[in-house]
Amino acid sequence: MPRSEQRTMRSRAENREYRIFIAVPEGEAPPSGFPVVYVLDANSVFGTMVEAVRVQSRAPERTGVIPAIVVGIGYPTDGPFHPARHYDFTREIRLEDLPFKLRAGERPEHGGAEAFMAFIEDELKPRIEETYPVDRRRQTIFGHSLGGLFVLHMLYAKPEAFQCYVAGSPSIHWNKQVLLEEERAFASKLSASAGESTGETADIKLFLAIGELEKSHHTGGGENAAELCERLSALSEYGMVTEFKEFEGEGHVSVLPPLISRAVRFALRPEPADRQV
Repeated sequence: MPRSEQRTMRSRAENREYRIFIAVPEGEAPPSGFPVVYVLDANSVFGTMVEAVRVQSRAPERTGVIPAIVVGIGYPTDGPFHPARHYDFTREIRLEDLPFKLRAGERPEHGGAEAFMAFIEDELKPRIEETYPVDRRRQTIFGHSLGGLFVLHMLYAKPEAFQCYVAGSPSIHWNKQVLLEEERAFASKLSASAGESTGETADIKLFLAIGELEKSHHTGGGENAAELCERLSALSEYGMVTEFKEFEGEGHVSVLPPLISRAVRFALRPEPADRQV
């Protein structure tokens, strides 16, 4: 792809191998640097995300999308997905507690979300920031399915890591009870911070989305996401913006292209003039 490259990185803590995809916009970076969109499952969606940003950002005054660096976090495979994603995107749970039955012989490795968060925050982001002109005030993380679940884990555990979170068709059913506990702690933290003497509020945006056809799935993905949006929308008084979109006629996989297009417009809106550097 134009103006893109790949690198291999290994996490220090667990020596897990990642294929990192990077695409940089044409032209000179603004004084504040380029926004960055970090994309999970990059083997499957990096190209779609890069093209969405590249095409829509050609005329920001008409599209409402500004140029951005896209960083994809993938795996050493030529396939669209890799089994390691189950480990990286989930918290530790008892598989017997899942609200559905695993297929015969299916017991995926899981529970690595903490280590994966540390890799992103302590290793990958510093590497990107020392190599490319990055606007640290405008960083987005995008994930779909199990990747969407991880985005929610990251939001709750490290809300300051990104300013924009995009969770498409999040597999909430994998870690539902853990996620509810994290959500309650996150809400309490936002409330407490807003109540302190500084009066500061959060600067966090969350875009949740599903495909219309997911509403009938036995895992309850559509219902889980809609209910989550309703709960998190109550945090708007603390500075959090939450949006929800159901894509008509789309299923769990086919939702990806329209989701990416909408996510780009959500995350990369031009800033007001008084915030530009």
